[in-house]
Amino acid sequence: MGLIFAKLWSLFCNQEHKVIIVGLDNAGKTTILYQFLMNEVVHTSPTIGSNVEEIVVKNTHFLMWDIGGQESLRSSWNTYYSNTEFIILVVDSIDRERLAITKEELYRMLAHEKECTCAQKRQREREGDRESQESKPDTGLELTNCKIMT
Repeated sequence: MGLIFAKLWSLFCNQEHKVIIVGLDNAGKTTILYQFLMNEVVHTSPTIGSNVEEIVVKNTHFLMWDIGGQESLRSSWNTYYSNTEFIILVVDSIDRERLAITKEELYRMLAHEKECTCAQKRQREREGDRESQESKPDTGLELTNCKIMT
C-alpha cells in the first residue's frame, strides 16, 4: 500500500499543473479561484479576459486560469486548452434558464478535444507511413487528455 501511495505522490510532487476554470458569466469562477488562493470569499467584478494565479498545495503547483465567461469571450476558450491537465467547469445551478447554454459550451469543449484527438491520430498515421523515421519534423501538435467529472 505504501508503495502505491509513493508512486502516486511522485506523479504530482514538485510538478506544475495547468488548470483552467471555465463557465458562463456570473457563475462564480473568480470566487472559486480566490477561495482556493486565499481561503476566503472575496467580492469580485466581471472578468474581462482572464485571471491567473499559482496555488501551491503540499509542493504541488497549480497554475490556475480563470477565463471570462461572457458570450464574446467563449469563442477564445480553446486558445487556453494547450497543455491543460484539468478543466473545472463551473455551473450556476440556480440559473436554470442558462443551463442549456452551459451544456452547449461543454459539448463544444468535448468536440474540440475530439477534433484534436483525430488530428493527432492522422498525424501519427502519416508518420507511420514514412519510410524514414529518423528525421521526423516537430509538428508542435500536442494533446493532453482531460477528464470531466460531475
